Amino acid sequence: MILLETVDLSKQFGDVHACDHVNFTVNQGEFLSLVGSNGAGKTSLVNLISGHLKPDSGRIMFEGRDVTSAKVYERIRAGIARSFQIVNLFDALSVFDNVALSIFSRERKVAKIAAIADNDRDVRREALDVLSQFGLAGMSGVLAGGLAQGERKLLDVAVAYALRPKLLFLDEPTSGVSTRDKTQIMDTVSSVVRAGAVTAVVIEHDMDVVFRYSDRIVMMHEGKFLADGTPEEIKANRDVASILLGAPLSAGEGQARAARD
Repeated sequence: MILLETVDLSKQFGDVHACDHVNFTVNQGEFLSLVGSNGAGKTSLVNLISGHLKPDSGRIMFEGRDVTSAKVYERIRAGIARSFQIVNLFDALSVFDNVALSIFSRERKVAKIAAIADNDRDVRREALDVLSQFGLAGMSGVLAGGLAQGERKLLDVAVAYALRPKLLFLDEPTSGVSTRDKTQIMDTVSSVVRAGAVTAVVIEHDMDVVFRYSDRIVMMHEGKFLADGTPEEIKANRDVASILLGAPLSAGEGQARAARD
């Protein structure tokens, strides 16, 4: 079942076509990776879908409803949430309060944000549950600004997850962290979103991460889609390999090079 669909979605910055008549579909329940070199249009596409950019033309359909003109908060209420490549947290607040504020916002309890979250038992219970799912419950009282980079990445995803989205966009959740932390982050995120039946779209440059966790991979290049398939199909796609992985040698090419060497 198609959860999200863009129809001829376009956005241009001067002479640069960030998105050039993009037709993109996300199926309910899948873990999809959006890949491509820098400047391919990945983040622009997510910004358009999440409402942080306005398209020049085209439509965005979510659960069969046109949300092209919807405001950011309206898309969040509809079930579209995202995390950011540059972590977007309240560093002067605790880990717990960052998640609690997300829940307050979702429940439209804006008037109560000034109150102590501990006084709202439902919010407290849910915030601690979300933190537990992301392995952050033991840090609930720590200021967000004092977390290590990997922990900040997880908290940023947890804040978005606390909005109870149907579709969650994750913009480079493993950037700037060690290889060990990448595995921990992606194991946690993948486990939580799959257990919660949340559809996820991940922008990611680390192809080892992409191949390990994705159900489907879509590649963008110069504002257009170049490839769409399973990890096995993408690995076998020479256009993708030449741009992202380095063009693989055929058996004959390999033998010829070996002979020359």
